[in-house]
Amino acid sequence: QVQLVESGGGLVQAGGSLRLSCAASGRTFTTYSMGWFRQAPGKEREFVASISWNGGVRDYLDSVKGRFTISRGNARNTVYLQMNSLKPEDTAVYYCNAVDMSSRRPLLGYWGQGTQVTVSS
Repeated sequence: QVQLVESGGGLVQAGGSLRLSCAASGRTFTTYSMGWFRQAPGKEREFVASISWNGGVRDYLDSVKGRFTISRGNARNTVYLQMNSLKPEDTAVYYCNAVDMSSRRPLLGYWGQGTQVTVSS
């Protein structure tokens, strides 16, 4: 059974930092591109960042470029999102998923529980 478990969220002041983690299990994700998505209250879930299977290519939502960094663990079944200079508009529930890098769409038809990020002004 495939599981996606996100962690690392919390409450932080504007300008602060958080590091999110995603542990994927139940299948081999080492050959998949992986990504982070987020959903703010009342809004649709949106793409945030992605990383290719070997870490050689990364893609970011324009509004997070220069502030967020996506990376993969050595086992490549873990994915991280380092978030710096956080803004109140980054407040959302953050999710990870396998991703198609060209379309920025998630590949799996299900999601983990997500991790809440709240940025106060």
